Amino acid sequence: QVQLVESGGGLVQAGGSLRLSCAASGVIFSTRVMGWYRQTPEKERELVARIISGGRTNFADSVKGRFTISRDNAKNTVYLQMNSLKPEDTAVYYCYAEVQPTEVLATAFQYWGQGTQVTVSS
Repeated sequence: QVQLVESGGGLVQAGGSLRLSCAASGVIFSTRVMGWYRQTPEKERELVARIISGGRTNFADSVKGRFTISRDNAKNTVYLQMNSLKPEDTAVYYCYAEVQPTEVLATAFQYWGQGTQVTVSS
């Protein structure tokens, strides 16, 4: 079993910055993908950014140029640096990971964090 623990959400004014962190713990051989999704009551959960184990990244068009994602493989931790925040970035942000539990078992399993609220005031 794997647990994802998020931190770093909160309230910030438009134009400000926040940094989200997510640490994975448990039975982990490798974390193939780590990333962040977000959801509001009006929208379905959507991808914000993700980073593959080799370092390749993907971003939603709405956050390109403002958000960066990085990871510390030794700590199984992913970070989302959010700059130039806008009110429309307000959402619950969920950490996501695809974890290969052992070297022998090639299958990766998906895990989600409990979510952290990000609120951007205008």
